[in-house]
Amino acid sequence: MENKFRIGIAGCGGMGSGHAIALKSGTGDTVYNGNVADAKMPDSAMTTRIGDMMELSGVTDIDQSRRDWAREQGIFVYEDYAAMLSDESVDAVLIATPNHLHKSMAMEALRAGKHILCEKPVMMCSADLAEVMKEAEAAGRVFYPRQNREWDEDYLIIRKIYQENLLGRTFEIRCRIMGARGIPGDWRSRRECGGGMMYDWGVHVIDRTVKMIPERLRRIYCDLKYITNRECDDNVFIHFTFESGLTVRLEVDTCHFIRLPLWNLYADHGTAEIDSWNCDGRMVRLSSWEDKDTVPVMAGSGLSKTMAPRGRETLKELPLPRFDFDRNALYRNFVETCLGTAQQTVTADHALRVLRIMETCFRSAREGRVIEFE
Repeated sequence: MENKFRIGIAGCGGMGSGHAIALKSGTGDTVYNGNVADAKMPDSAMTTRIGDMMELSGVTDIDQSRRDWAREQGIFVYEDYAAMLSDESVDAVLIATPNHLHKSMAMEALRAGKHILCEKPVMMCSADLAEVMKEAEAAGRVFYPRQNREWDEDYLIIRKIYQENLLGRTFEIRCRIMGARGIPGDWRSRRECGGGMMYDWGVHVIDRTVKMIPERLRRIYCDLKYITNRECDDNVFIHFTFESGLTVRLEVDTCHFIRLPLWNLYADHGTAEIDSWNCDGRMVRLSSWEDKDTVPVMAGSGLSKTMAPRGRETLKELPLPRFDFDRNALYRNFVETCLGTAQQTVTADHALRVLRIMETCFRSAREGRVIEFE
C-alpha cells in the first residue's frame, strides 16, 4: 500500500502502550509497557502483517511518564489530543483512555473527521453509544468497537463444538474468567471512571456469548459481589436463558484461589472442557444411551446408581479441535472497513446490544431478580 492508513492513539497506559507497540512494530504484537524492538509476528501463517497496511502516527497521554516511555520507543508524541485531531495526516484515532472519557473523545474525533477504533466497553451506557453512532453516521465515519475476543482460540473451539453439534444438542455452556488479585489498583477500581469487572471482562464474555448464539435472549439473572472493593464489582455471575432453552453461565472472578476450567460445554451426547488459555482440554462423546445397568457406588453415606460413572466402553475421548487464524484480523478489518473494501465485523449495533444486556445485568443485581429481556 503506497499511502498507509495512519492511526493515532489517545491514551498510552496499559492497553494503549500495547497498541503502540503493535502498530509501531507492524506486527500486531501487543506487549504492555514493553519494547517495540522485542515485538514479534504471531506464530501463524494466516496472520496479517499490519505494518504493510497501516502505521502509527503518534500517541498522546496526560501522564508525563507515559509520554517519556513513548519517546524512548521512537514514537511521536502529540502535545495533546487537540493536536492529534488537527493533524490532517491522521486517518483514525484509537481511543484507549479510561471508560468514562470514551464518549466525549469519540465525539471530538468524529467532528474532526476521524474514524474511530474504541477500546471496550465503548461507552458507559447504551444511550451514549446511540448518540455516538448518530454522530458517526452524520460524519460519514466508521465507529469500530474493539471487542476483540471472538478471535481467541478458546472461543473458536467452543463455537465450533456448539455450532456443528459435535457432541449433539448443547443444553448448557459455562465460561469462567478467574483470577485472585482483586481489581487492579488504578482507575478500574473507581466507579466514576467506569471501573469494575462487569465493564472490564463482563463485556467480553457477554459479547462472545451473544455473537455465538443466534437466538433471542429471553431471561437474565446477575449477581455482583464487592469483596475486595466497596466501590466497584470485583466478582460477576451471570445466567442467561435463550429462546430454545439453552442456558449459559458466565463468571468473572478476582478472588478465587483455586481455578476451575475456562469453559465447559454440556450436550446430550457429550461434554467438552477447556482448562486454560492454552486450550488444554478434551471432549468426551457418548456412543449409546442404551447402557442402563450399572453397579451402585457409595455416594457419601448412601448408595447411588444415578451418579455411578459410565463404563469406558460407552464413552470415546476426543481431542479438541484446534485453529490457525489471523491474529490481526480486527486491525485489518478496521482499516478495510474505513477504506470501504470490507464489511465491519464488530459492529456498533452489536456493541449496543451488549451494552443493553450489561445494563440489564446491573438492574438484575440491584433488584435481586430475573429480568425478562428480548
